[in-house]
Amino acid sequence: MERLEQLKTSFQKSIDNGDARVDDWLFVYSPWPTVALCSAYLLVCFVGPKIMAGREPFQLKPLIMLYNLCMVAYSLYVTVELFLTSKALGFNYICDPLHYNTDSISMRLAAAIWLFYFSKLIEFLDTAFFILRKKSNQVTFLHVYHHVTMPLIWWIAVKWYAGGMSFFTPMLNSFVHTVMYFYYFLSAFGPAMNKYLWWKRYLTMLQLVQFLIGLSAGIYNIVTGCDFDQRVIWSSIVYLISHIFLFSNFYMHSYVKRNGGKGSKRHENGANFLKKDS
Repeated sequence: MERLEQLKTSFQKSIDNGDARVDDWLFVYSPWPTVALCSAYLLVCFVGPKIMAGREPFQLKPLIMLYNLCMVAYSLYVTVELFLTSKALGFNYICDPLHYNTDSISMRLAAAIWLFYFSKLIEFLDTAFFILRKKSNQVTFLHVYHHVTMPLIWWIAVKWYAGGMSFFTPMLNSFVHTVMYFYYFLSAFGPAMNKYLWWKRYLTMLQLVQFLIGLSAGIYNIVTGCDFDQRVIWSSIVYLISHIFLFSNFYMHSYVKRNGGKGSKRHENGANFLKKDS
């Protein structure tokens, strides 16, 4: 019991010592709202397909088109905001130490990182749409792994690291999301649009390039001793390696093996799968 009390005290002290600038922002002070939402997400992934098993799929095309268009605007805004604020702060995009400054530009940067975190909660809707449309075969390990870990990781980033090099990954990922959600907005128009969407496979390549850039930056920061929390950099490296492996496996099955006649029906619909794991 004494050991448990010590752990509880240490945990609370850590929570209380977060970035005071953002503590009163939605879901930031405590991890429990994010943990609860991620737990609910996992429950829906497990129970949702069972509930839908005896029901007709929902027809959600207009809603999904609107959702995709909104996510294009959201992702583009975060991309531009992170780029403009990082440039205004004089970041070099190689090693930018963390400072808890309260000037307007630093606070805009922190707010954009929070918006990125919050987008990962919004993206739970990707899975909900799959389940409601009875496309549960798209709710794969990669899909769930990506969607349930990103909010948790970026809650930590907002709570303690809303500045410095923390801007780089959200900027890259939000740019990729801008392209991806625009692609899926167009693809929702139907087969008549397919001849203009020949670049589907390059979305996965873009995602992999993003991960490789992040991995290279992390390794460089370790080697050069960048003045940023090394635990965060090492954790990012491990996480990026897991994504490189999973997305490379997806690319092989979706495009390389498929072209050899070995692709599964699931991978024939690779565009939908890709979107939900971006």
